[in-house]
Amino acid sequence: MHQVRKLMTLDEFTIQELRNFPKATGELSGLLRSIGLACKRINVEVNRAGLADILGAMGKENVQGEEVQKLDEFANDALIDMLNHSIYCAGVGSEENDDIVVFDDPISNNSKYVLLMDPLDGSGNIDVNVSIGTIFSIYKRVSPLGSPATKADFLQPGKMIVAAGYVIYGSSTMMVYATRRGVNGFTLDPSLGEFCLSHPDITCPPAGKVYSANYGNFGQYRKGVQDYLKICEAKTKEEGGPYTERYIGSMVADIHRNLIKGGIFMYPGTISRPKGKLRLMYECNPMAFIVMLAGGKATNGEVDIIDIVPEDLHERSPMFIGSRDMMDELAGCLKNES
Repeated sequence: MHQVRKLMTLDEFTIQELRNFPKATGELSGLLRSIGLACKRINVEVNRAGLADILGAMGKENVQGEEVQKLDEFANDALIDMLNHSIYCAGVGSEENDDIVVFDDPISNNSKYVLLMDPLDGSGNIDVNVSIGTIFSIYKRVSPLGSPATKADFLQPGKMIVAAGYVIYGSSTMMVYATRRGVNGFTLDPSLGEFCLSHPDITCPPAGKVYSANYGNFGQYRKGVQDYLKICEAKTKEEGGPYTERYIGSMVADIHRNLIKGGIFMYPGTISRPKGKLRLMYECNPMAFIVMLAGGKATNGEVDIIDIVPEDLHERSPMFIGSRDMMDELAGCLKNES
């Protein structure tokens, strides 16, 4: 007789975690469940995008000066609507919005947490069916409970993150979620309509075989980055090919692969864009928090990403993130550049 595998759903996991903290209010768990529910809605639209009038651009630009995709707007609205109707969030900062969205009502004003998000990372790849994702981070408010959330609640360094995660919409839909207790992965079971624990206690291998960078910008990278890429390239030519270059161009997909299998992802600044393209608050901080808790490293080339004190909601930062040993080798190249 076959033994039926016991699946633990995301809801069951969060309830189990609550039991470890008798004084916990359940707000963080409730917030996570709300995010999970919104991402299920997004997943449905992503999967049917090729059949519906939802692919392509909206004909307008976001605050970053980039063309807003139809699914971008749907994902942004779905998450904000879900969080606004929950009782666990005081406000949201989104890559798609110029300013923070404050849920100014008596219940929300007493919520302890605010959320920052990239509703649909890699959306430029939607039309070619490449994996895309939702990235989020949760901070404890610094403003007084009972009052509306303020911008100061959002402009906190990544080391103040309480929890962060991403949902990747690929061959399967998976949520990776990190708190100080560790990193866990949940895969969406379509037959149940539930995220189920599939990757408990994720750790990033100390070394890997994959390096990810946009070689098209090689000539614009600082010398230390060029030196490290030359080392990586040389290792691809060694017997057995210990290294291989893989660059999807969808950050959440590149980092997810390297988190599971080991590797390094690099998005340096360039001569024309010294701070790079990635957003500190919506992309760099949450991914750095996750990878560092899994045993990896994440820097801007000078300091840990999570130590950067943000000055603006939409500021950008170079990012280097991945396996510990590969990051250490990169750090040596950056330190010795002349």
